[in-house]
Amino acid sequence: METLLNRYRNLSVLLLLVVGQLLLLAWQVRAGEDARLLRVWAVTAVTPLARAIEWARGGTGGFFSEYVLLRDVRRENAALKEEVGQLRLANRFLKTELEMAERARALALFRDRTPSKVLAARVIGTSAGLNSRVVFVDRGSTDGIRKGMAVLVPEGIVGKVVQAYPTASQVMLATSQGFAAGVISQKHRVRGTLKGLGSSLCPVEYIENEDKVEAGEWFFTSGDDRIFPRGLPVGTVKTVREGRGAKEVTLDPSGLRGGIDEVLIVVEGVHGLVPDPPRPSSNEVQILPPPPDDIPQEENLSPASRALPTEADRLRERYRRVGDSQGHNFGANPGRPPDFNRPVPASPKPAAPRPQEPPPPEVQP
Repeated sequence: METLLNRYRNLSVLLLLVVGQLLLLAWQVRAGEDARLLRVWAVTAVTPLARAIEWARGGTGGFFSEYVLLRDVRRENAALKEEVGQLRLANRFLKTELEMAERARALALFRDRTPSKVLAARVIGTSAGLNSRVVFVDRGSTDGIRKGMAVLVPEGIVGKVVQAYPTASQVMLATSQGFAAGVISQKHRVRGTLKGLGSSLCPVEYIENEDKVEAGEWFFTSGDDRIFPRGLPVGTVKTVREGRGAKEVTLDPSGLRGGIDEVLIVVEGVHGLVPDPPRPSSNEVQILPPPPDDIPQEENLSPASRALPTEADRLRERYRRVGDSQGHNFGANPGRPPDFNRPVPASPKPAAPRPQEPPPPEVQP
């Protein structure tokens, strides 16, 4: 290092003197607006560096501020997600409560309308089978429930009690294998037996091929099984076809279509009526009854009541009077026809009724 300085010592001293002289000149010389030239050079030299430093500082500060803001946004987003989840849960809970209230209202209305004595119960569990067709309700023998009682909802029958425990009861659904109930069709009053096969649809057996059953027709309980009172809805016909020896009818139980949460247990059954089928709408053709037999005949009508309803009848009557006035008999005289340009004679007015003479006075002795 010392060798290098000794070698270029003169040049280094010269450069230092030149730089010092330039600095002195820049200090003494003034640029526009009383600014020294040295200051102008210093500002010009420092400005790019200051700009770079400021850009780096702004970028770093913006990065950290954006990072902090992003953390706040993430925290706020998480809080909003949690709030939305709570609101959805509360909304689902309120919907469930509303559905339960509507079902309870429907059960209360049905209980007030049905003549049978029923007891409301809630489903508390199902059996452990894969395709479970048995449920448990929270009413037992201490509430008066006995084996063989009917279970229903306003939409239709549900099943029957197969076992009554002190605080709960086991209910066999209408779709369970081994279930049976007497049914009758609404429109044609065809009787049969509803049986469960473990599926969602139930066949109706013991219906002859000659019996008329239509798809979509309603079936109601007939009361023949001595379990279900007569007149309770069972379901609608899904398929109908003729089979070997009997008609094959498949029924869709109406009481098990939307799931069951609350049911009614028939404690004392009272038979009702099977409702009549709905009447046809007004746009369909209806056959009117025949007219009565006591319609007055034409010969018994008075001349005043014999009105000529149409223009053809009035024209025929005019021609007849013209022919009568000219002595022409239509159909009998093939000669010259009457002159229809002549005025039509006026129709004779009916004679006024003669007043009745008073009876002669009685002669008193």
